Formats: sequence, structure tokens, C-alpha cells
Amino acid sequence: MRFLTFLLGCFLMTNIASAVKPNDSAYNFSFNTLSGHSPLPLDSFHGKVLIIVNTASKCGFTPQYDKLEKLYEKYKDQGLVVLGVPSNDFAGQEPGSDQEIANFCQVNYGVSFPMTSKEVVSGKNAHPFYLWAREKLGFGTAPKWNFHKYLINRDGKLIDYFYTITSPDSPRFIKAVEQALREKN
Repeated sequence: MRFLTFLLGCFLMTNIASAVKPNDSAYNFSFNTLSGHSPLPLDSFHGKVLIIVNTASKCGFTPQYDKLEKLYEKYKDQGLVVLGVPSNDFAGQEPGSDQEIANFCQVNYGVSFPMTSKEVVSGKNAHPFYLWAREKLGFGTAPKWNFHKYLINRDGKLIDYFYTITSPDSPRFIKAVEQALREKN
């Protein structure tokens, strides 16, 4: 009887341990900054609402930089951070160096939100954040093109994603951002 109790206990402990996932937070990941390649751990944004968006300078959706900047300016004092992640994954539309990307964003769109160094965002060699997001949200949620957006709440929980065609000024996107900003951690 004790042996059966022991086995049942082991079984329950295994199930409980597997239910607690250490990578259940975006705060477990880090990028490097676009300028200077300094570490940029996502836990430095703890308590903020984060939009992580893969970007490109030579894409038909590149004007979303302007809308992302306006969104950032409007809500940053309420705790919003937009994090741009340049990527050359889709049709080679981000061929420049990190310095060229930084200059392009500043000169053409006045981007003041943080940007990371260029990263791979799709496929098996994607940055660990993107692999985690795909695993967390499931099939069909990984970037399929530039300007795919992930929304992360103040606790680091990945709460939604938005395809490229969802403009940063669309009512659906604004509503999701405002809802996340209203929730306190």
C-alpha cells in the first residue's frame, strides 16, 4: 500500500512540475540594442505593456513605423513600450547594417522607441523569443511577413498577436493595447 501511495505521489509531483513552466514569461528573453549591441533584457520592461514587432525598411508595410511611433508617443506615459526588431527574413527587405537601419528609422520616421539589432524571427533558427511565442500561441501565430506584432502584458504574459495587415492605428489593435494598459500588475 505504501508503495502505491509513493507511486501516486510521484505521478502527481511530475504532473505539477510539468504544469509550471519556467519560460512562461517574455521577461526570460533578451535582445541586443540596435545601437551599440548592448544587452536589452525584456525584464527591464517589467510592469510595462510591450509591443514587439519585427520590422523592415524596404517593405510595403514600412509606413507602419510612423503609426507605431505615434502609438508609442501617445501611450508611453501610461506604460507602453514598442520594441522594433529588424529582420531580413522576408524577401530581403532589411538588407542594411544596424547603423543604416538606425539612421533610416530616425531620418524617415523619427523613431524614438527602442530597437534591437537585426534578428532572425522565423523558422527553426529564429531568436529564442520568437520560438517561444510560436510555441506559446500555437500553429499559425509566427511572423509570416514584416510588421507582425506581439502584445505582452505588464506581467510578461504574451496575450495576443496581430498579423502584418493589422495597422497600429486600427480600432482592434488600439482596443487591445488600451485594455492591456488598464490592467495593473
